[in-house]
Amino acid sequence: MSGAGPSAATTRSAVEYRIEDLAHASGATVRTIRAYQDRGLLPTPERRGRANVYQDTHLARLRQIADLLDRGYTLASIKELLEAWDAGRGLGGVLGLVAEVHGPWTDEQADRITLDELHAKFGGVQDDQAVAEAVELGVLERIPGREDEFLVPSPQELSVAVELHAAGVPLIAISGHLRELRGQVEHIASRFLEFTTEHVFARYLGHRPPTDADAAEAASLVRRLRPLAQQTVDAELARAMRTFATRHLQHHLCADTPLAPGPSTSEPRSVPLPPETMQAVQRLVGPQNVAAFVAAATEREVHARRLDALATSHHESGRIHQND
Repeated sequence: MSGAGPSAATTRSAVEYRIEDLAHASGATVRTIRAYQDRGLLPTPERRGRANVYQDTHLARLRQIADLLDRGYTLASIKELLEAWDAGRGLGGVLGLVAEVHGPWTDEQADRITLDELHAKFGGVQDDQAVAEAVELGVLERIPGREDEFLVPSPQELSVAVELHAAGVPLIAISGHLRELRGQVEHIASRFLEFTTEHVFARYLGHRPPTDADAAEAASLVRRLRPLAQQTVDAELARAMRTFATRHLQHHLCADTPLAPGPSTSEPRSVPLPPETMQAVQRLVGPQNVAAFVAAATEREVHARRLDALATSHHESGRIHQND
């Protein structure tokens, strides 16, 4: 991409922002950011040519300021707290905890994509409504002053949408599925936070504000517990997909294939698929997604056959009624 416009270049060490990008990422205005700089609330940015370049530390500091403002602190008192923290004294533990909670919860780095690149990823489809849906869902974020370019907070999430569309899933179905999935995942996140607050962090919340030592220990626990929610969800999702993929595939195949005689036909059976079929599926979705793809394809076929059966039954019923 051209370096002429605003950029948030991803490097191995940090993400860099122009002031407009920092304003968009933090929710503050450019005027507010400059005012914070003038008051000494933000570290001095690096000067490159005629532009100031900001880092993740500036974004974290802006979020700390916003959080403290929400708690009722004045800008003057916030400046004192931040100076105390930078000097390693005062309420450093409290602010460190705030910074830890507001820190990134994934190692994934944001990216940028132009409108033409976006259309190319989806096979040349130009769907303004789908783009608007993606912006509303946060899959894409508009960049001020750049009508033909978007920030992609999670390239992995966009990649999933691209693969699903390539497999034949309509864009409107993908966005609908994401809305449903997001609600369920937000419920899981809320329950995990309630669980850890009750059993882990309750002892730090009995006094306001917590001592520096307690806040520092709580921040350390946040770092340790941060990956546990995702690890648990990953393990449980893998278990559930393995179970349901087998059931869906069995149900689909049993609709047309008589089961072999045996004491019970309710137990799951392994049904071998032709090697060329498995290879084609692996090329399409990747080896790690074969089970999920087979389950989804099976469910779609079962659903279609049920609708066909229902329509046929309704048609036959209508004929009988007419004959009567």
